[in-house]
Amino acid sequence: MARKQSDYLAALLADEEVTNTKAEMESGAASALPSDKEATAPDSPRSERLRGSTLLGRESALARVASGEVRQVTQLLLDPARVRVWKGNARSYEHLSEESCRELIDSIIAEGGQKVAAVVRRIEGDPAHDYEVVAGTRRHWSVSWLRANSYPQMQFLAQVAHLDDEAAFRLADLENRARKDVSDLERARNYAQALNDHYGSHLTRMAERLKLSKGWLSKMIKVAGLPDQVLAAFASPADVQLKPAYPLAQALDDRSAATAILREAKALAREQQERRKMGDPAIPANAVIAHLLAAPKTAKERSGPVTYASDFGRPAVTVKSINRQGVTLQLHSGSGMSLEEQVELARCVLVDLQIEGRGLHP
Repeated sequence: MARKQSDYLAALLADEEVTNTKAEMESGAASALPSDKEATAPDSPRSERLRGSTLLGRESALARVASGEVRQVTQLLLDPARVRVWKGNARSYEHLSEESCRELIDSIIAEGGQKVAAVVRRIEGDPAHDYEVVAGTRRHWSVSWLRANSYPQMQFLAQVAHLDDEAAFRLADLENRARKDVSDLERARNYAQALNDHYGSHLTRMAERLKLSKGWLSKMIKVAGLPDQVLAAFASPADVQLKPAYPLAQALDDRSAATAILREAKALAREQQERRKMGDPAIPANAVIAHLLAAPKTAKERSGPVTYASDFGRPAVTVKSINRQGVTLQLHSGSGMSLEEQVELARCVLVDLQIEGRGLHP
């Protein structure tokens, strides 16, 4: 973790941070206790010195705790089933899997449990849960998976923190910034929700609190507004990255362009679905973006009559108009096609228009 992020994390958990844990203090005090042999000679000068140093050590430790110089962290071993995931976290718990968490799962098994505690906070009013995860969603998922798969005694190591929602959001965001498996879209939508929930829709204030560029944050909020119809055109929401998606989000501000983009997105979504059914590779994200951005220009080019020719190069079927009332086709005489062939061509034209989202609606 970069020094800047490390300092930021330290500030967030200032009330929970430890310079010397309780265990360390107790072990330090215990090391100063006299041995059994020495204890049999209470009147010896060495025994008196040890007893005095032990008392002084304990008094010093208590004084440091009382002064705030030393803070104690509460770490617990919990049943993950009694811990829910805080909804303010950007990471999508539903999209975690054995594959995506495999490395962490193997690490927990090899080390006999978690070595890095998650951060949780206590909750009230939920009979099914006692805590919620603020940072450590993957650890919670992995321990839960292990308990259900041959490691029923595995427990969830967590540090209990006292955080309000805004501080919890900043802590979760800090952890997720370095995670490659948290997509730009997940973070963008998380920021958009937090902007409303924690910062009164004041972008400047949010940028200052998160120590982020206001311009970059503004772009993230813009991408968060991409409609679900557009996202369906991608093989996965994780494919939506900030840099290429931002121009698309801007293009949707134009109402006429938005109509064409949404129509193209609908056609792409159908094609993606067909490819999944057939086991074919999905349309890559860069191609999806290119198709969507080109849709307004393509729609203008198709706004006039479009004529389909026969194999003889003669006009056969022309799409005269497309509107809410329906589609008007003209079948040309002298095309060189039989009536059946011309009707089949007209049917294919209607199917193509339907795929594009411009065909007849039931």
